[in-house]
Amino acid sequence: MTTYKHRSEIPEEEKWNLTDLYATEADWHSDLKKVEVLAQELAGFDGNITDGQSLYEFLKKQEDLSFIFTKVFAYSMFSTDIDTRDSNAQSLKDRATQVSVKVGSATSFFMPFLLTLDEATLKAYINEVKELEYFEEDLWDSFRYKAHVLTKEKEEILSALGEALSSPDRTYGMLNNADIEFGQVTNDDGEKVEMTRGMYSKLIEDEDREKRKEAYKAYYKPYVQLSNTIASTLSSAVKNNVTLSKLRNYDSALSKSLFGDQVPTEVYDNLIATAKKNLEPYHRYTAIRKEILGLDELRQYDLNVSLVSGAKKDISYEEAYDTMLTALAPLGEEYIQTLRDFKEKRYIDVRETPAKRSGAYNMGVYGAHPFVLLNHHDDLDSLFTLAHEMGHAMHSHYSSKHQPQITANYTIFVAEVASTVNEVLLIHHLLEHSKDKEMRKYLLNHFIDQFRGTFFTQVMFADFEKQTHELAEQGEPLNAEAFNAIYEKLFREYNGPDIVFDEEVKYGWSRIPHFYRPFYVYKYSTGFASSIQIAKRILNKEEGALEDYLTFLKSGSSEYPLELLKKAGVDLTTPEPIESALEYLGEIVSEFESL
Repeated sequence: MTTYKHRSEIPEEEKWNLTDLYATEADWHSDLKKVEVLAQELAGFDGNITDGQSLYEFLKKQEDLSFIFTKVFAYSMFSTDIDTRDSNAQSLKDRATQVSVKVGSATSFFMPFLLTLDEATLKAYINEVKELEYFEEDLWDSFRYKAHVLTKEKEEILSALGEALSSPDRTYGMLNNADIEFGQVTNDDGEKVEMTRGMYSKLIEDEDREKRKEAYKAYYKPYVQLSNTIASTLSSAVKNNVTLSKLRNYDSALSKSLFGDQVPTEVYDNLIATAKKNLEPYHRYTAIRKEILGLDELRQYDLNVSLVSGAKKDISYEEAYDTMLTALAPLGEEYIQTLRDFKEKRYIDVRETPAKRSGAYNMGVYGAHPFVLLNHHDDLDSLFTLAHEMGHAMHSHYSSKHQPQITANYTIFVAEVASTVNEVLLIHHLLEHSKDKEMRKYLLNHFIDQFRGTFFTQVMFADFEKQTHELAEQGEPLNAEAFNAIYEKLFREYNGPDIVFDEEVKYGWSRIPHFYRPFYVYKYSTGFASSIQIAKRILNKEEGALEDYLTFLKSGSSEYPLELLKKAGVDLTTPEPIESALEYLGEIVSEFESL
């Protein structure tokens, strides 16, 4: 494995070229000043948008500001992420953050203003100025919320209560990130040490079962001890969401959360119902896991350890990139050549160094190009991460190339589709060309575990959110006992009869920060299922499949998510995409079982 102690040791071709954004830091400061000036000018429109021309001038200036500020913030963020100890980079990011607050304040009047207009007035404004056609769809999309806006006095009250209403999320964040202390665990030298989250993620995959058990008990201990306090914060968050939904005239809290993407509640319900009807492949895999591990009792801390040991091998970055290009060949020569260009033009920051931001991400910068951050470790996991992030990067590239600025950013609902299509094509390629039985088993195990984490676990969480919100809507009490009962029942249902329960299992709800962002996690599952169906269509060479998918990648947010996915051959208003994905899982589990 290639390791570097300092960024200066890394070859230039494996580092970002941030001069693609700004040639000098002085240029960055110049743009920051432009943003501040534009923010002041935008604030001057408050109370002064009285016709189509003034509406257009505001929207055009706002888009101009957004174009510049995206570059400004990206440069400061990238500079910080490559070395979090760099005080100068941190000061740039602090300045950019301060300016973003000014921008938000300067434009905060606009949405309330827009929603005070009546439909006829907005139509008249749009008809007055031809250039407003560019903003028309966006304006009407915002105008949809008019039915859910309250009187000026009530909106002012809600605005004043904003900080108090967000208190449960902030309290849980402080509790979870700052105050919780885990128990002690035994390190490799036999010494007792305080466990961290990072240690837990490694220990829960350790082949030594006693280490896994010890880590599991230590990790859950503070959540069990604080369960009543955490139940209070979660209960408040759920009840706040339910109350706001009623005040704003939504049918339910679920309807309110799905409104922005124009997703019918039937899509959410269909996801849960179809998943529950097709749990057999995952339950079969759980039974296989118990058998391979040779356990009389399979417990929660046995679900993350790899079932295939010794199959890991070194894969250099060069080899990983070439393997990815070969695997993604079904996506066409233009797609592959673009990926080659990304590497040559230094759109990717490859190596891990001390103080570099952990993990991986892609950020598309409109008017520039995608920037991908990796911490490449020359192994199979890093190969999958590379393919995943380059899927995001290609989605950003195509959307920016084929869409105007206003519709170039894709929504969270479809964000994981392109990345997972790449992963499915990669594992298909590796399985097709793997002659080593152990490696084949390792790959199958890897994909099934990914399926469990990205699909089944997220559907289970979505089910939990739905049930807890329904209890609140019915006026039922929400406390630790109620949360435990729902979570335990769901965990048993989704994970099958082969798991023996530890007391800690039912407290799983208490450690999930996503529950404070309601009805969000289901998007992981729908995205994952959608990408499997798209990849299957491409691999089966269905007529028009590749063209459909590339059209989807080029569409940004030009339509609502469900319509975009229909372009790619996926209709989430029917059970078919979910059934198709689970059928594919059944095939993978059967092959793993046969090996």
